[in-house]
Amino acid sequence: MNSKTSHSSTYRYEGCTLTGALSVTTAITDGISIIHGPAGCAHHNLSLIYATLLDHESGPLPALCSDRIGEEEIIFGGEEQLTAVIRNAVRDGYTSVMVLGTCVTAAIGDDIDSICGQDWPVPVIPVKTQGFLGGVFSTGFFNALSALAGLAPTGQEKRDGQGVEPRVNLIGEKNLEYEVDENAAEVTRLLDRAGIEVNLRFVRGISTDEIARLGRADLNILREPSLVAFGEELQQQFSIPYLEGFPVGLAGTLRFVQETADRCAVDGTTAVEEEEIFQAQMLDQFERIRGARVRFSQPSDRFTAELVDRLGLIISSDGAPVRLPVPLPVGTAGIRRMLQQWRRTIDA
Repeated sequence: MNSKTSHSSTYRYEGCTLTGALSVTTAITDGISIIHGPAGCAHHNLSLIYATLLDHESGPLPALCSDRIGEEEIIFGGEEQLTAVIRNAVRDGYTSVMVLGTCVTAAIGDDIDSICGQDWPVPVIPVKTQGFLGGVFSTGFFNALSALAGLAPTGQEKRDGQGVEPRVNLIGEKNLEYEVDENAAEVTRLLDRAGIEVNLRFVRGISTDEIARLGRADLNILREPSLVAFGEELQQQFSIPYLEGFPVGLAGTLRFVQETADRCAVDGTTAVEEEEIFQAQMLDQFERIRGARVRFSQPSDRFTAELVDRLGLIISSDGAPVRLPVPLPVGTAGIRRMLQQWRRTIDA
């Protein structure tokens, strides 16, 4: 059987390339994302983003529109239609315009790069999102990050002067992910222990002008290891090293604090000691489930083994069915939220 038709070969990032890119570009607060393609592509994605915002109880819909190409443009080309929509977006006062192609416009050969390269009064940025050429959700996500990074100047000074706290960028947060802001808040809390501040969330709720700060950090912290290629790209572009992911696990969180401090040339000893005490106090809140019998739907790994050991849990086929979130919880606060769910399941 062709593996492409098998549900077992489906990967959670194998979605529409356009959706992956829009999850990044729509996080620019003063910009607009233009979909160069049929209206249905925009409707599908706007519906998804709207549903996600409702679930997250987040703010208003981002600026997103389509040039709504039809049969005539598919036959004769849609470049004039796209140019007119960009002109309208600039007239309406948007500070940046992101242009995302579709499978249809790629097939007919519209030159999006040339149109975006015209002498516009604001940045007009093409993002490669033609999924039928081999891209998936993660491809569009990566391409959007890369395109927006091009707005930041290189060769910036990392700090403004003596006594300024070291700074880090949070890179590639998943804007459609549950607890995206809670995860960032946890990373910020851990960094604050070591006297390190967040310079920029790239890209999450920032303006076009704020992107210029991308090169003014001492370290980039990637959301997850799948973004290593982009971390390498930023390191080459701005000479900023990177960590491969947000902290996962109790010991992993302590390592994260120490490694971040080391990379930023600050003493992280006290910060690690304080976080270790905080973790012990957090686990004390779940003393009632110590020794409980549990079973996991996934095979046990280092993350679960650590918690099983620290809480004295017993893995048994007849135990309470506790679940691991995907992706794994971030930091100590993420583990606490997960253990609260475990406790409800065990007590049921």
